[in-house]
Amino acid sequence: MRAVDLIIKKKNGGTLTREEIKFLIKGYVDGRIPDYQMSSLLMAICFQGMNEQEQSDLTLEMLLSGERIDLSSINGICVDKHSTGGVGDKTTLVVAPLAAACGLKMAKMSGRGLGHTGGTLDKLEAIPNFRIALSPRDFFRQVEEISLAVAGQTANIAPADKKLYALRDVTGTVEAVGLIASSIMSKKLASGATHILLDVKVGDGAFMKDLDSARELAKAMVAIGNRNGRVTAALLTDMDQPLGSAVGNALEVIEAIETLKGRGPKDLEELSLRIVSELLLMTGLENSEEEASARAKRALEDGSALNKFRQMIEYQGGDARVIEDYSLLPAAKITIEVRANSEGHVRNVRALAIGNAAMLLGAGRVTKEDEIDLAVGIKVHAKVGDRIKKGDLLATVHGNEKNLEEAVDMVRSAFEISDQKIVPNKLILDVIK
Repeated sequence: MRAVDLIIKKKNGGTLTREEIKFLIKGYVDGRIPDYQMSSLLMAICFQGMNEQEQSDLTLEMLLSGERIDLSSINGICVDKHSTGGVGDKTTLVVAPLAAACGLKMAKMSGRGLGHTGGTLDKLEAIPNFRIALSPRDFFRQVEEISLAVAGQTANIAPADKKLYALRDVTGTVEAVGLIASSIMSKKLASGATHILLDVKVGDGAFMKDLDSARELAKAMVAIGNRNGRVTAALLTDMDQPLGSAVGNALEVIEAIETLKGRGPKDLEELSLRIVSELLLMTGLENSEEEASARAKRALEDGSALNKFRQMIEYQGGDARVIEDYSLLPAAKITIEVRANSEGHVRNVRALAIGNAAMLLGAGRVTKEDEIDLAVGIKVHAKVGDRIKKGDLLATVHGNEKNLEEAVDMVRSAFEISDQKIVPNKLILDVIK
């Protein structure tokens, strides 16, 4: 078997077998297949695509290239939730404790952010002394005792994916649906959960800009999960405007806590409740949408989800006083208000512009080595469809001098005001099972 023959086969529209995919992945990880040949193969895949079997086989080979987390020793149903990423997306901070309060086990390995804002781990590190590095023993014990842990990845999970992704990033081959699906699902399968709910973002602030491409990606990932023995479903959710109002790490922690107290933004609460409801249905803990929704809402209203978040902070060494005292979190030195220059209805709040402005302030990373400023970010006060008057507050920029003027201009440009009444997009656009 030669790599060049398999490149030609794929270039001509052929289907790669499991053995051929195994040869290619193992050879690339071992260094026997060079970057230039793998780049050529990736480009051929971008043009010719992969069928469901090829996607499943590629996922499995990337999974088998590294370690896997075995959660079978944990009593209960282990679930996982994954978002394809967006602006102001702090749902894990709400969903994980909410799912735990509903009787599910959330043993979640999360990552750091690259792009607009920090990842889940960066947000949690805004909490003083919060430990994201847990030993396997502590991780498993915590999930057993409080049904919840969100920690950094310690195992060498899917090293083939890391190597392939780095190559895709510099060769213009990131956007092939089959490659994206295999990349995400290799890590999800390795994380050990038996039930996986995917939140696929759609729109201006998402990787997938339109509903058709997002639906294609969601279907591919769901098929991979189900083919490999995991109960998998996906929600397609709107990301034309930021989720909630807070964008930036400490600001998002505050908003997540407010949501767990029952007084957060309605869109964040709606999405979090829906994700947990779907997990309850997928696992069979509830048999109808009405019962699942009621159970999730009850856990939010009775304070049990907030208590799970408090327990997680305490178990992971953090200062749980932040739940009542937000002044313990990092805060920016400077706040600048962005106000409306005209009256009308908010037609657009461009999520990508808000995300890029937050990154300019230091809330996100351009490269993995960049240091994040946990205090900075943006609060969005006006959402699509809102009626506003001249001088009304649109957003507040929280900064520490870095790129402040440029960020403020970018935030101002994100808002589009119309004379006509605007109906905002639905938050949940589709469900794929």
